[in-house]
Amino acid sequence: MAKKIKKIDVPRCSGCEAFNVSMFCSLNNSEEENVSDNKTHNVYKKGQVIFYEGHVPQNLFCIFSGKVKIFKLGDDGKEQIVRFAKNSDIIGYRALLSGENYFASATAIEETVVCSFPKNTIDELLESNSKFALQTIKLLSKDLRKAEQMILNMAQKHVRERIAEALLMLKEYYGTDSITGTINTTLTREEIANIAGTSTETCIRILSEFNRDRVIKLIGKRIKVASVPKLLQIANIAE
Repeated sequence: MAKKIKKIDVPRCSGCEAFNVSMFCSLNNSEEENVSDNKTHNVYKKGQVIFYEGHVPQNLFCIFSGKVKIFKLGDDGKEQIVRFAKNSDIIGYRALLSGENYFASATAIEETVVCSFPKNTIDELLESNSKFALQTIKLLSKDLRKAEQMILNMAQKHVRERIAEALLMLKEYYGTDSITGTINTTLTREEIANIAGTSTETCIRILSEFNRDRVIKLIGKRIKVASVPKLLQIANIAE
């Protein structure tokens, strides 16, 4: 179980960078005060679960810092990564709004600080603040579009294309290390394979081919995109 943060200073919602880029941007001063007064914050170490697939949602979560993977377990126990989340992202809201159990699980892939907001607080905002409700609908629509695109890619693209696109997505989403130029997150080859919907062995082989062809550079567990144009070409994505 995650422990309450003691050393990390998490500001009130109005002082957080997520406030102006999330659905919370529509809150007035009194609403922001109420949300801030009712939120809690926890720190999760790498590998700790934030919420479990099948459990009943009680809170909405906003990532203050760190990185999270959202994944679903198949019948064979294999993970299928649905998406990633980073600082300022909202997670766990779809099940909360629909009144259903969590469709997937969320796990920290590095030390992550998460703010949580009680369901009743969110429900009150949805009922009283039409702008907040509209922002929530926009967030749902955006995530639905991404999910539809992922399904389309799985159905129509070859595995090399999917792995290339996965690397481009990770680079764009997490950025690169200012010193090494590597993608600013560390994922296992199995996790990358899960994103692309292939086996770990196939992923390792294709990454080695990309490395040999100088499309990427493997630096330990980290990956540097050596040629964005070549990776875009392999992924069948127009520049």
